[in-house]
Amino acid sequence: MSARLGLMNILIENADTHEYLTGDNLWTKIAAKGKHFLCTGAAFDVAKKAAIGKFNIVGYVAETRQLINLNQGRGRGLAEALAV
Repeated sequence: MSARLGLMNILIENADTHEYLTGDNLWTKIAAKGKHFLCTGAAFDVAKKAAIGKFNIVGYVAETRQLINLNQGRGRGLAEALAV
């Protein structure tokens, strides 16, 4: 018996609130509504510039609702983003 692995979407997760960045630059608790990135590098670049503190780059498998932590880092933070 072989398991079929569904497609994995790459998302940015706010590590403190466990919310996901949407395509409208808002935040949602629903992973399926998060903005999908083509690769972890693109998601990481966006997250590093975002007005958030700690973040995770996660893989989300919609079929099983499984989240896989792929990378982590720190964004610019709200105070830093407002100063620029």
